[in-house]
Amino acid sequence: MSNKIQIREYATQAVNDELEAIENLSLFITDDFTSAVESIANASGRLIVTGIGKSAIIAQKIVATMNSTGQPSIFMHAADAIHGDLGIIQTGDVVLAISKSGNTPELKALVPYLKSYGNVLLGMVGNIESHLAVESNFIINTTVSKEACPNNLAPTSSTTAQLIMGDAMAVALMKLKNFTARDFSKYHPGGALGKKLYLTCAQIAGGNEKPIVTEQDSFETVIESISKGRLGATAVGRESKIIGIITDGDLRRAMQDTENIKLKTAKDMMSPQPIFLSGETLAAEAAIIMQKRKISQIIIHQNNEYKGMVHYHDCSKEGII
Repeated sequence: MSNKIQIREYATQAVNDELEAIENLSLFITDDFTSAVESIANASGRLIVTGIGKSAIIAQKIVATMNSTGQPSIFMHAADAIHGDLGIIQTGDVVLAISKSGNTPELKALVPYLKSYGNVLLGMVGNIESHLAVESNFIINTTVSKEACPNNLAPTSSTTAQLIMGDAMAVALMKLKNFTARDFSKYHPGGALGKKLYLTCAQIAGGNEKPIVTEQDSFETVIESISKGRLGATAVGRESKIIGIITDGDLRRAMQDTENIKLKTAKDMMSPQPIFLSGETLAAEAAIIMQKRKISQIIIHQNNEYKGMVHYHDCSKEGII
């Protein structure tokens, strides 16, 4: 048997072992779980998450997820806690301690101090008869039948279970707090993801020219406006109202009438009833609309005022499509 075949078999077995080990996790969404989530949601302080070894790494991931979804959280290493870091914990904080065995020496030493502060203690454990489970106010059960490790020793399935239950807690908290995509954007301002969630049409249009002509303007004036605006289009206005749009495509169609081209006005060439979007519309939403309508420009109109245009390429340049 070749190494490639063996590797594929080993990896497939590991995936299947982990799936089998966690398939009953939903049965552990008990009253203790819901009470644990409620205690976090109703706390006047933060969520402090602690653990040691691989559980400490999972604790850091849960903290990152909680912080990014609106639940202020801090990681505290269990070993460091008993050597000075207990000062992290303040009145009103909820403490989540993570351990597969629930009998880790560092956590056993830490628990009495945690309880002496009067904070709610949540135990995420794989052994509900352990010291941590017995001492916790509420238990989050992450028991698994076996590890994916061939020796049933290295934390594999157990850490996956911890991750899943941590995500389940975070999602439940998001639902309880009506945490929206707009809220999410406040914590993710960087990169393409952040831009999708906060960049508005007004912000893009504000950096562009505002090409506009009147309905009586000539063919030459329309060309000049489109060229100067560098958006492949110009708006057509009547007094303070936008009544149409002329795109490069409209120009090309008008130019097919070569004999009368110089006699044409903006009104003759424009597409009436253009699509308008509010400046508050997310640029990502505008990109979707342009894709569906098969157009390249969209007019931004706010409070009866022409604010400019957003081009599909603007959205591409910003990395949101």
